[in-house]
Amino acid sequence: MRYTDIAIIGGGLAGSTAAAMLGRAGIPTLLIDPHQVYPFDFRVEKISGDLQLERFGRTGLAESVLRSATLDGENWIARFGHLLDRQPSRQYGIMYDDLIAAIRNEIAGPAEFICNKVVDVATSSERQKIVLSRGEEISARLVVLANGLNVGLRRMLGIERLVTSHCHSISLGFDFVPVGRPAFPFAAMTYFSERPSDRIPYITLFPVGNRMRANLFTYRPADDPWLRAMRRNPVETLNAALPRLRRLTGEFDVAGDIKIRPADVYVSTGYRQAGVVLVGDAFASTCPVTGTGTDKVFTDVAQLCNVHIPAWLATDGMGEEKITAFYDDPVKTECDAWSNAKAYSFREISIGSGPYWQAQRWARFLGYLGRGSLRRLQRPQASPARPADHFRQRPHAADRA
Repeated sequence: MRYTDIAIIGGGLAGSTAAAMLGRAGIPTLLIDPHQVYPFDFRVEKISGDLQLERFGRTGLAESVLRSATLDGENWIARFGHLLDRQPSRQYGIMYDDLIAAIRNEIAGPAEFICNKVVDVATSSERQKIVLSRGEEISARLVVLANGLNVGLRRMLGIERLVTSHCHSISLGFDFVPVGRPAFPFAAMTYFSERPSDRIPYITLFPVGNRMRANLFTYRPADDPWLRAMRRNPVETLNAALPRLRRLTGEFDVAGDIKIRPADVYVSTGYRQAGVVLVGDAFASTCPVTGTGTDKVFTDVAQLCNVHIPAWLATDGMGEEKITAFYDDPVKTECDAWSNAKAYSFREISIGSGPYWQAQRWARFLGYLGRGSLRRLQRPQASPARPADHFRQRPHAADRA
C-alpha cells in the first residue's frame, strides 16, 4: 500500500494543473494517468481574454506555461466580408497535448506522476483506496476525479451524469493555409456568421507556432450531412457557408485532417460524497463555442488547491461536510452559473429566429463597428502590458458579462 495526501485521477488540463499547484504547495500528491506523454486531443487550442488569463494566473502556472504558446497580439473582428475592428489581443495558441506537456513540466516534489490506469476506487470519511491495473494499491486522504468525459469510475461511486442538452454544439479544428502567398494579412481573426440559417456562430483563426489554426463552430445534429461535406470538400463547403470570408483571407486551403467534436452539456448528480471531489469536465461541461470551459477548469482547480485542500488537510477526516464546502464555494458557483448561461445565450443569439434575436445580432455588429471606428480615430496607444503585469490585474465586471 502506497500512502499520499492527494490522489488525482486524470492527467489532462484539470488534473495536471492541480498536481503542479499542490506540488508547489508542498502537499504530497500522486497524479495518475495512463499516458506518459499526453496524446493529441482536439480540445483547448488557445487561452485568451483578460478574464481567462486572470483565472489562469491564479494557478501560479500561467507565466511559465504560456512561454510555450504563440501570442497573436492583434485580432481582427469581421462579418459580412467587412473588417469591423482590429482589437489588441492576448490570445495564446497552443495545441492541447503541448499545453498538458508544459503544465506537467511544472510538477515537482512532493507531487509525482504515475503512468497507470485506475481500475477501482473506494471512498470513506477517513481514507480512500485506489487500485491500479498493475495491482498496486494507493491510500489517500482525498481523491480528485479529473478524468473528464470518462464515466466508469464515477459510476463505481454512484455518481451519474444528467445531460441537459444533447449535441449542443459541434467544434471543427483544422489548419488554414494561404494560397498564392506566404501568409495571411492578419495575426488572428474572428469572423462571425453571415446568416443564422447556416447555424455557424463564428470561425476563429489564430497562430500556433508557424501554423494558422482554425476552430469552426456549428449548431447541428451529429449526423448532419454538412459535416461529411466538410470532411470531403472543406474549402468548397466553407465558402458556401461563409461566402464573403475570402474578401479578408484571400484564397485559402485546408491542410491535414479535420477534427470534429460534438459536445453535450451535462451536470453530475450524486457527487456530494465523503473523500472524493470532481473538477472540470468530470463535474460538469459547458459549450466549447463560448470558450468558458477553460475558465471553469482554472476556477475549480484554483479554489480547490489554494483554498479548500490546505484547510481540509489541517484537520482529521475527509467527510462530506468538507467536500460540500468546495461545491458551495461562491467563486466556483458563480463561474459555473455564468458559463452555463452563456452556453444557451450564445446559441440563441447565433441562430435564434424572430425580430428580437435579429436585433441582437445587429446590435453586436454595430457595437464592434463602433468600437473599431473609435479605435481608428484615437491616437496609437501605448504598448500593452507584459504578461507578468497582466496576471496581477484584479477580476472585474467582465466576470458576469
